[in-house]
Amino acid sequence: MEMTPGTRVRPTEEIVAELKAALTGVGVVLPSLRVDPVTGASDEPFALVALGRCNVGTAQKLTAVLRACGGGEGEGGGA
Repeated sequence: MEMTPGTRVRPTEEIVAELKAALTGVGVVLPSLRVDPVTGASDEPFALVALGRCNVGTAQKLTAVLRACGGGEGEGGGA
């Protein structure tokens, strides 16, 4: 089956929706989270997910959630 932009984007849209729901479930909202429209129209097998930008408070909340789930102090690990 040939992959068209629509068939590449649809699975990514489903993943983005699942990611939004999971993040919302732990109190994190990434306002710019979406399917990247440029890769959705490219020859790539799947569109990329654009996580977007967020404010410092959201970044801190996301960091806390990841650490609570076993995320370590990777590069740039904090204070």
